[in-house]
Amino acid sequence: MKNRRSFLRKSLIAASGLTFSKFTAKATAEDVAEAIKEINDLSVFEAAQNEELWARIRQAYTTSNQIINLNNGGVSPQPKVVQDAANRYYTYANEAPSYYMWRILDQGREPLRAKLAHLAGVDTDEIAINRNTTEAINNVIFGLNLKKGDEVVLTKYDYPNMINAWKQRERRDGIKLVWLDFDIPMENNQIVLQKFTDAITSKTKVFHITHMINWTGHIMPAKELCAIAAQNGIYSIVDGAHTFAHLNFKISDIGCDFYGTSLHKWLCAPFGTGMLYINNTKISEVWPLLAAPQGQDENIRKFENIGTRSFAIEQAINSAIDFHLAIGADKKEARLNYLKNYWVDQVKEIPKVKFYSSQQPENTCALFNFGIEGMDAGPVHNAIFRTHKVHTSPIKWEKVNGPRVTPHVYTNLYELDRLVESIDSAARS
Repeated sequence: MKNRRSFLRKSLIAASGLTFSKFTAKATAEDVAEAIKEINDLSVFEAAQNEELWARIRQAYTTSNQIINLNNGGVSPQPKVVQDAANRYYTYANEAPSYYMWRILDQGREPLRAKLAHLAGVDTDEIAINRNTTEAINNVIFGLNLKKGDEVVLTKYDYPNMINAWKQRERRDGIKLVWLDFDIPMENNQIVLQKFTDAITSKTKVFHITHMINWTGHIMPAKELCAIAAQNGIYSIVDGAHTFAHLNFKISDIGCDFYGTSLHKWLCAPFGTGMLYINNTKISEVWPLLAAPQGQDENIRKFENIGTRSFAIEQAINSAIDFHLAIGADKKEARLNYLKNYWVDQVKEIPKVKFYSSQQPENTCALFNFGIEGMDAGPVHNAIFRTHKVHTSPIKWEKVNGPRVTPHVYTNLYELDRLVESIDSAARS
């Protein structure tokens, strides 16, 4: 009966076309909600592999049928409910901008802050709402009181915007950057821990830690690195652009001093949304990137003084959190990991295919990088898009030279089969 009801609902939606658009939208929303409820009734293992339920959740998105988007790690599409919220708030604000933005919508920031803090497992007064990971982490990089000769330990595989920020401090303030390098793919996190530990001197002030390497998807041992930093009186800065709402964890689990992330990636929040976490004992030790009024030294809100911003997209973050929580962080991570394994297991036997990401289950989740011997990342990316319209992100950075593949919860197995076909075609040609 349940399957028949589902079939009838989908038939009605298909038949209604544009004539009954409101009915169609309502029926689709009900079907998505029902699918999410059914997923939560399953075990993590069962949920990850239930294609019928994930196909119904896919209806929540308005993704293109003209290309296969496997670059969700760059920025993810938003579910329709998030798009609708942003558009509704934007229209509302335009009725009388200075009144509705600053007197009405602005009142929603504190409830949103509390909601983000709950999702992150931290105190409300430890979360600042920013526009992306770069803004969040740059607040810390440029805000710490570092002096000439102070040392920062970082890796050659950190994100370019963070690397450039540290290089600017090096040029401006005379700090010393201590670079760590690793074999690719990274397979042994004990080597990572040892290299960070060996780099510590009496002048080490900061560990810069990328929670998930954006080039390869490697999950760094952030919790252990933060513990080593704390034991040695070193600040721990964690770039969490690719882990928040991707992996099932709380920021409080890591024990870091600072954590920045983008919400428009794996949380599927509106474009240009992010957040910064600072342990409440460290807030007074960081200057804000943009000046704040006096008296806010110990207030996390001093990192939000950016002038006029889009209140509409900020408030729509609420809907993205609701959608994420409805699916469940554990079910979401399991599905993303399942999708990664599905295509990787098929292409690993294709001649000339090589992996820049670890195949060990504890080292990666959705984000994975492959290459083809004798071809640079760009030509491989172009080949699989030309033949199968598969959109990835070509990466040529240090020892990595291949497309990065990042599916999301709306990705289906048909699309991943097309990815496998495109890789096979490129490798054989």
